[in-house]
Amino acid sequence: MIADQILTPLQFLLGGVSGGLVGFTLGLVGGGGSILAVPLILYLVGIKSPHVAIGTSALAVAANAAIALGNHARRGTVEWRCAGIYAAAGVVGALIGSSIGKAFDGQRLLLLFGILMLVVSVLMVRHRAHEGNALIACGHDRLPRVLSYGGMTGIFSGFFGIGGGFLVVPGLMASTGMPMLKAVGSSLVAVTAFGLATAANYAFSGYVNWPLAAIFILGGIGGCWLGARMATVLSARKGTLNSILATIICAMAVFLIHKSAHG
Repeated sequence: MIADQILTPLQFLLGGVSGGLVGFTLGLVGGGGSILAVPLILYLVGIKSPHVAIGTSALAVAANAAIALGNHARRGTVEWRCAGIYAAAGVVGALIGSSIGKAFDGQRLLLLFGILMLVVSVLMVRHRAHEGNALIACGHDRLPRVLSYGGMTGIFSGFFGIGGGFLVVPGLMASTGMPMLKAVGSSLVAVTAFGLATAANYAFSGYVNWPLAAIFILGGIGGCWLGARMATVLSARKGTLNSILATIICAMAVFLIHKSAHG
């Protein structure tokens, strides 16, 4: 099977370090996990197949997102109703998107991934001063908007094999009007669900390296805890979390576009 690449002890160590970085990012900004995970698995750990990197990262990020979700839930920064509706629509989209994504050439998929990241980073910077409404509720009037945003985010998440947090956070803010910190916490419900749906689809085709996923998840536990604590502190500074996420996305977008363009 293509995912059965034998890893060296050094590669396992790098996988654990990579998991820590991804977990920290998920806990801090609710997204960016797969944006980091895919290139880290490809270029730091040394997995040869882009599809295996995508499938493995989807599983690992889903698990790390679930851990980060627990940290945010204890701090009261999760809007469960909004997050649940958004995630339910997105899971359907993720299954559709991941089925399409498996049929694409791996390098072309990474190039499109990088372009999408650049677009999202620009949108995040434009809306970095958004404060939102901390008392927001997902009533019937908001239901069509939340479902449509969730479905489209899920399609992109599945297609690119990502948890989708960097899309879910702005999607939740746009569809519900919630503030950044609650969007970060709530997004992790969808990130977990999207990642599991995508990973299941890729695993069915043999595109998950299970030992690497396990060490990646273990490395992410401490990172998730530290990131969630820092997110609570930084949320008091207007636009800080938005700017951090936008910067991470933009930097990784440029890197991915460069690497995919040069093979």
